Amino acid sequence: MTEPSHATEAAHLSVEDFDPAASSLTGAVDPAVMAELLSIRSSIDNFDATLVYLLAERFKATQRVGILKARHQLPPADPNRELAQIQRLRALAESAHLDPAFAEKFLNFIISEVIHHHQAISESHSAVAATGAVPVVSLDGQGFVGAPGTGDGGHLS
Repeated sequence: MTEPSHATEAAHLSVEDFDPAASSLTGAVDPAVMAELLSIRSSIDNFDATLVYLLAERFKATQRVGILKARHQLPPADPNRELAQIQRLRALAESAHLDPAFAEKFLNFIISEVIHHHQAISESHSAVAATGAVPVVSLDGQGFVGAPGTGDGGHLS
C-alpha cells in the first residue's frame, strides 16, 4: 500500500484540521525551547495566512485586468509593465533586506500565473463572441465553464 502524498492529504484538509504544534521535534528538545519555537512558528503561520489572503485579493484584481484586456482585445502580457514591476520589487526587496533575486523569482512566478489566467480569459471572451455562451468561473478557479452546447461539454478553457 502506498502512502498518500502531502498534496493529496492537503487537498482534503481544512484550516481547522491544522495542528500548530505539529513537529518532529516534540519530546526531543527541552520543553522551554519547544515552547519558544512554537511561539515563533505561530507568528510565521499568521504571516502565511496573510500572504494567502493577499495573493487571493491580488488575483481577484488581476482577473479584472484580464477581463478588461479581453474586452478590448489587448494582449495578455505587457512586457514593459512586467519589467518595471520586477525592477520595483527588487528595489523594495533591497530596502526590506529581502534577497532581491528571491523577490524576482517570486514575482516572475506570479506574473506567469497572471498571464496564464489572462490567456484563459481572452480565450473564453473569444468563445463568448463566437457562441454567445456566457462563461462562469470554474469551481477550481483555473478556467471557465460555458453553457451546454459549446461543443466541449461546456468548458471554455
